Amino acid sequence: MTYRTTIAAAASAGVCALALGAAAPAAMAAPERAQDKGMVSVFHGIPGMTVDVYADGDPLLSDFKPGTVTEPQALDAGTYDIKVFEAGKGPDGKPALEKQVKVTEGGNATVAAHLSADGDPQLTAYADDVSAVKSGEARLTVRHVAAAPAVDVRAGGQPVFKDLTNPKEDTTSVEAGTVNADVVLAGTDTVAIGPADLNLKEGTSNVVYAWGSAQDKNLALATQTFDTKDMKSGAAHAGIAPNSSAGWLNWVAAAGAVTLTGVVGARLAAGRRD
Repeated sequence: MTYRTTIAAAASAGVCALALGAAAPAAMAAPERAQDKGMVSVFHGIPGMTVDVYADGDPLLSDFKPGTVTEPQALDAGTYDIKVFEAGKGPDGKPALEKQVKVTEGGNATVAAHLSADGDPQLTAYADDVSAVKSGEARLTVRHVAAAPAVDVRAGGQPVFKDLTNPKEDTTSVEAGTVNADVVLAGTDTVAIGPADLNLKEGTSNVVYAWGSAQDKNLALATQTFDTKDMKSGAAHAGIAPNSSAGWLNWVAAAGAVTLTGVVGARLAAGRRD
């Protein structure tokens, strides 16, 4: 397994649809959000590199640090040419990563810059499920975006997600409250992460990112928390923030430092491509 400490050749530039438009519940068409917009967040999960992000040649994020996730912001629906540069080297140079991303009306999505299982930088777009959960429950999603092998995620010693590989995700609804969880190598009882407590509040949709490189011992955790009640009531954003209180900070503590940085409040303002 190889790992590049600098972001290497550009990723293939296929169109990646953030397809929540047709499936999004009517409640997501908030009064504060025009019908021709989608909500987009960005997660930076490539260690050792501060970057600038551009959309259609316009600044989207600057000095974006690893382990950071932005708050969701409204963007005009349309297709954007997303380019990622080492900080200060854009927008006229060769991008380190590039991909066309389609923002869908009424959609909610996160674009993640991360390492593949083999350590190659890439961009992946995920649809964020912010639909309502049942009373007394919370939603838990785990996204494997680390240069690491397949894993199982357990709660109370029982597998919740099995054989999760990069860049896949899995999701489930659980009883709200504190969940004691750990991560083991797929198909084994060999604990790689935890055990740790994860606080899942009622009515929230929680996303946990496993990012970094196992080989370089810099695996780290970042989380998003969407308040589905706020989304239903028409809030402009879901209030994403790192869950620094979660016991998941034990993520491979014996193997390397855990990085969990604050929210970037940068405004996602970019020109629309129709």
